Amino acid sequence: MPIAIVLINTEIGAENEVAQILSKMEGVKEVYEVYGIYDVVVKVEAPTHEALREIIINKIRRISKVKSTTTMLVIEGKVLG
Repeated sequence: MPIAIVLINTEIGAENEVAQILSKMEGVKEVYEVYGIYDVVVKVEAPTHEALREIIINKIRRISKVKSTTTMLVIEGKVLG
């Protein structure tokens, strides 16, 4: 299953609002509000790369208070613990 980590910049003060919208979005598995260069980080999973692309481009990037995104496609993962 394709996985991506999406780093999001929001309008100032909109971090929580964007995180709330993302937390209800299909395909979004984890949402974190963070300090630093980015405001919100999400883990997205989808059944295909095309479905993953649709979530990122047509849903996440179209949230009105999202200013920019950087997407990292996961090529391999390890479950710890």
